[in-house]
Amino acid sequence: MNFTEVKSSQVHSIGYDPETKTLAVRFHGKDGPGSLYEYSGIGPEKYADFMKAESKGKFLGKYIKAKDDKGNLLHPFKKIAEKERE
Repeated sequence: MNFTEVKSSQVHSIGYDPETKTLAVRFHGKDGPGSLYEYSGIGPEKYADFMKAESKGKFLGKYIKAKDDKGNLLHPFKKIAEKERE
């Protein structure tokens, strides 16, 4: 998966795999790139909207980390080991 660095105070870089609809988000760490998370079920339209969003952090919180009416995550996620996806 290729990553694109973005201008954001929270998000360092973003990757996307359209075949598996997996979004990868690497956050800023203390001295450069930090933790990496993968979010599933992200369609290409949502990925495109995320990349165009003025505030990546706000978009992430509102549309990707969001929960439905029953409290279930709309897009389940997992933290990837720091060196697993270099």
